[in-house]
Amino acid sequence: MKTTKLLLLFFTLSLNTVIAQKNKENDESKLPPYTIAYSWSGINLTDNEGKSNNKIVTSGGYAAWSPDGKRIAFYAKYDDRKTWSIHTMNSDGTDWKRLTYIKNKWDNSPTWSPDGTKIAFSREYEDSAKNWHEEVWIMNSDGSNQAQIKPIKGGGPYFTPDGRIVFHSAFKDKKSEISIADIDGSNITHLIDNEAEEQHPEVSPNGKQIAFMSDRDGNKEIYVMNIDGSNQEQLTASEGAKWYPSWSPDGSKLIFSSTTKDGKRNIYMMNKDGSSVTKIISNGTQPAWSKIAN
Repeated sequence: MKTTKLLLLFFTLSLNTVIAQKNKENDESKLPPYTIAYSWSGINLTDNEGKSNNKIVTSGGYAAWSPDGKRIAFYAKYDDRKTWSIHTMNSDGTDWKRLTYIKNKWDNSPTWSPDGTKIAFSREYEDSAKNWHEEVWIMNSDGSNQAQIKPIKGGGPYFTPDGRIVFHSAFKDKKSEISIADIDGSNITHLIDNEAEEQHPEVSPNGKQIAFMSDRDGNKEIYVMNIDGSNQEQLTASEGAKWYPSWSPDGSKLIFSSTTKDGKRNIYMMNKDGSSVTKIISNGTQPAWSKIAN
């Protein structure tokens, strides 16, 4: 009798577990696979084809996904747009946390460390002598222990999978160049050195390549190169300035924003070799692809 009751109890628990798992799978299947964040009158989420759309906040921009895809770092503006501050929030737009508060400084371009414990960001400002400064800072992901990485003179930081930082060097003679350094700013290596303006480096998921923007041909286009600066290759060549390249989770594709002559901003997708360029989002800029595959 006891054996029969135990078997019946085991069967019931097993059945309930199966039903609960099936319900969970059904619920998850109804959720749109938001994998791309972009800026347009706030921060929006869409799937990897641009077919769905969900505005999660009505202010802020330059979204950066945490490694686990659960939180997003971004900047928002205060004091009549004179103060820019870094924030984090859940990927559904809840639980806002303001992390930086310095008045009259432009904190922007946040990037998460590979383990999600730290955030690096750019800080730009003009001093009393009208000199423009561009710095890279780092902090814990909760905003504590903020410190400037003093050896790095530049902005647009992005972490490599092994914890180094790529960035564009500070403007000199109206140009910037892509460099790489250790997290403390040591061992700086300039990967590009020419008279063009190179910005917004983003490292591929496997850490072997860097996508970036350059105006070396007279127009802002998307380029790619090896992590050591070799094999620089132009991927786009069309009218309009191209900005903000971002890799797909498997490293096979890139998305980027393009500005038309009449000022419209759209987001495009292409293969990592520059082929099959397709517009996926009308009215959008600053795209960021989550590195969590859906």
